[in-house]
Amino acid sequence: MKMIHIRRTAIYFLTAIISLVAIWSCQDDDNQFGTSEAPSNLQIGFSLVNADTDNEFGDGSGFVEFTSSADNAINFKYVFGDTQEALETNGDIIHTYSRNGVNTYTATVIASGRGGTQTSASVEVTVLSLFDDPVTRAFLIGDNPPEDNNNNPDATKTWYIASQEPGHLGVGGVNLTTPNDFEASPNQLAQCLYDDSITLANGLNGAITFNHDNIDPDGVGVTFFQNSFLSIGGGGGPADQCLPFDVSSEKFLSLSPATSGLPEDLTTGTQFSVTDGGFMAFYLNTSTYEVLEITENYMYVRVISLTKDGGPGGPEAWYLKFTTNPDGSVDGGNGGPNLLETEYENLLFEEEFDVDGAPDPNTWNIEIGNGDNGWGNEEVQYYTEDNVIVEDGILKITAKREPTNGFDFSSTRMTTLDNFSYEYGRVEVRAKLPEGGGTWPAIWMLGENFPDVGWPETGEIDIMEHRGNQQDVIHGSLHLPGNSGGNAISESTTVAGVSQEFNNYTVEWSSERILFAVNDVVYHEFENTSETPFNNPFFLILNVAMGGTFGGEVDPAFTESKMEVDYIRVYQ
Repeated sequence: MKMIHIRRTAIYFLTAIISLVAIWSCQDDDNQFGTSEAPSNLQIGFSLVNADTDNEFGDGSGFVEFTSSADNAINFKYVFGDTQEALETNGDIIHTYSRNGVNTYTATVIASGRGGTQTSASVEVTVLSLFDDPVTRAFLIGDNPPEDNNNNPDATKTWYIASQEPGHLGVGGVNLTTPNDFEASPNQLAQCLYDDSITLANGLNGAITFNHDNIDPDGVGVTFFQNSFLSIGGGGGPADQCLPFDVSSEKFLSLSPATSGLPEDLTTGTQFSVTDGGFMAFYLNTSTYEVLEITENYMYVRVISLTKDGGPGGPEAWYLKFTTNPDGSVDGGNGGPNLLETEYENLLFEEEFDVDGAPDPNTWNIEIGNGDNGWGNEEVQYYTEDNVIVEDGILKITAKREPTNGFDFSSTRMTTLDNFSYEYGRVEVRAKLPEGGGTWPAIWMLGENFPDVGWPETGEIDIMEHRGNQQDVIHGSLHLPGNSGGNAISESTTVAGVSQEFNNYTVEWSSERILFAVNDVVYHEFENTSETPFNNPFFLILNVAMGGTFGGEVDPAFTESKMEVDYIRVYQ
């Protein structure tokens, strides 16, 4: 999108300055009271960027430099007169007035002193802004098409974090244009971030109102914080980034020219700021966002956080993706998630684990022992029938550190061999996974001809594998002749909190393809052919192994942890 160009360097180098206008203040508190001392001698000065005899009201950028000073002042609050406010400790600030044309604003400065004393003064500022971005404004508030000059007084639009979009939150260096340190996988982060909604609407006199709803199901306002700012929400450490934090009350959003200097093909050239410390769902201690891309239902923004995560390492650039779809998906060609569109709807098999006690022997076989060299994987557990139970509608397999038949760990492995198998369809398992270094839970399938042809000739479909030494990374793999063991055909995805929350692990399998998904987001696709072993009936296996070639070293502090399975359903 072509924008009106401004001299961005004027932000840093003022080439022409109008004489400072000194305004003497009226003090709210004329006398000292105890340790309180009201600021005195408050003076406000301002200059319009690049103003001269031919450009009385500035160069059209809308940039104004304010300089304020006062005796005994601790900080200065600016109320700029255009719905924007800012707090500065030294009194110097550059503000951008973005209302198109020549406009006069009453700017007020409130100097604060010890004991909560305050002194205020105001000055009128007349400045020219040639900035106009009707397209971004229209997309922000739903006043489309933009050629209608944003005249719809009822225009409103609600935005949500694009939780199903890869990279919906990312971070990188300030001088980069894309994240390079971290990019969130679909649905990886905390629910308190995904629950937020931000409603923008046409307000009076062309203002854009900003309402941020972060109320959780319990009626509490909860905000997702960057670790560096947990103390602002009352938190003391990075273990939980979701903290109670009130964001209620209507605020305002204003547009202005972007000041980053990014190449024109990587940005709209527009940024927006939110009044009163407002922010877009993720708390980064800033209220200004550059709009890199925006369409009717998708927005991609960049924001500079002044404190590097975890310490005073300097600023960093954060990237956020938003959508108008409440489920966090993005429609249209914006690289949205690959959602599973099943072709199988008829329920063939279900195991709801609704009878307490041992698993149903008509469905499940409990395998005993350690197999051949840890079932061929150097696993260090001994499988028993004592480490599994059904309680309150949940199957629980517990891996424990305890001497068992010459091994240091016990666990359970159970299969449906000779009891249930199927060929082609969709299998969905809702489970919560164990945690701890060395744990290796698996939900998987083998061909029912396994006793006759062996492995890997029978074929193996790993619906879900997880290693406690790589927490929250889910693997979906296929083993077959030529691609088995460490050479399996495998992909992974990161899903936050797999040991704290239940998630749905799915494989959809046909003669043409095999898809792997978590919570219906596909992360691995395999083209099946008549040459693979995946064209015969397969049976189900559940187990929690310890150590081995995949599980890795067991944490010396590990005692026990369990895999919990809510249900297994197979559709054809």
